Amino acid sequence: MNKAVVLLSGGLDSSTTLYYALKKGLNCQCLIFDYGQRHKKEILQAKALARRAGCKSVTVKIALPWKGSALLDKKLEVPQKRRLNAKDIPVTYVPGRNIIFLSFAASFAEAIGARTIFIGANAVDYSGYPDCRPEFIRAYQSMLSRGLKTSVEGKKIKIETPLIHLSKAQIVKLALKLKVPLELTWSCYMGEACPCGVCDSCRLRAQGFSQCNVKDPAFL
Repeated sequence: MNKAVVLLSGGLDSSTTLYYALKKGLNCQCLIFDYGQRHKKEILQAKALARRAGCKSVTVKIALPWKGSALLDKKLEVPQKRRLNAKDIPVTYVPGRNIIFLSFAASFAEAIGARTIFIGANAVDYSGYPDCRPEFIRAYQSMLSRGLKTSVEGKKIKIETPLIHLSKAQIVKLALKLKVPLELTWSCYMGEACPCGVCDSCRLRAQGFSQCNVKDPAFL
């Protein structure tokens, strides 16, 4: 069975991406990051999701001491009820996060002989992050084709972004079709007992469920 590395944050998008990869019959190895984020709940949920899916997971702990994001620095406030179509990049952007994560994923994939990396990047209902855009993924793919031993030997490692052009409603529909355990997913930027409902991530998720006329199990 072909191996794949799946970046798993515990959120709706990455969890749907995991189940999408599993549907393809791949042996998925989940890569979870503890990067000093605002709360640990998403890490716990990611581990729970990997276990539910019957996948092995590796948790990588890294430090970003320079912070530069509300997700890393509790002195910065997470925006609430922000205009979702605003063109400015919000303070929840983590400098270079997907560059860092994909670098670890490429190293992991090459080490275990995986030919595919799955990431739940989305360029439609997103917060303006530059590292979630198709042009970024294309550029990163080009870099991998030149910077890995496997690529030089003709064994290309491909980055797959199955959700990149989907709306949040389409992602919810796909998650339901794939039977993703949505009750285990966590999208909120805060780590309280229940999702805050007012951060960008909560509101985008709520919009997707509402457009599908489906109740979000995270609130049940």
